Order: sequence, then structure tokens, then C-alpha cells
Amino acid sequence: MIPLVPTQNYLILAALLFCIGMLGVLVRRNALVVFMCIELMLNAANLTFLAFARDRADSLGHLSAFFIIVVAAAEAAIGLAIVIAVFRSRGTLNVEDITIMRH
Repeated sequence: MIPLVPTQNYLILAALLFCIGMLGVLVRRNALVVFMCIELMLNAANLTFLAFARDRADSLGHLSAFFIIVVAAAEAAIGLAIVIAVFRSRGTLNVEDITIMRH
């Protein structure tokens, strides 16, 4: 059976998503936007694993994608807790203003 969408298209999309996320991490200064860009990069990695799993008809890629989803959920929960704590103590979410992690 010939797939309707070639694997190369998925990989190009994943590379594009990863580059957008990397650019967002490097350029943006808001901590919430940086966390969203990291999530975008993790989703690009998921897309890559799933594209190769589909191409090889292997379930190992699905297992890897599930593990990345779990890590992304933990990162979002812990990261959001840290962002809330920093905002309460500093009053800002600008990454450049948060240089010292002590009172």
C-alpha cells in the first residue's frame, strides 16, 4: 500500500516546526512564550518519531512519542509552577530581568 503523504513531507514539517520553536526560544524574552516554543520543539520531535514509525510499520516510534508526551506534560506542569512562583516574587516574566534566582 502506497501512503498518500510521503514521509519526506512529515519530516520537512517537523524540521520547520523545530526551527520555529528554536527561533522563538532564541528571540523571545517572555518565559511563557519560551515554554510554548519548547513544547513546539518537542512536538516536532514527536512528529519525526511518528513519521518513521509509519514508514517502517514499527510501534517503537509510537512508544517514543508517548514518552515525549509524558515528558512534555511534566515540563509544562513544573515550568508553569516555576513561572508562577517567579512572577509572584519578581513581578515580571521577562527572561532578561530574571537574572538571579534568589531574593
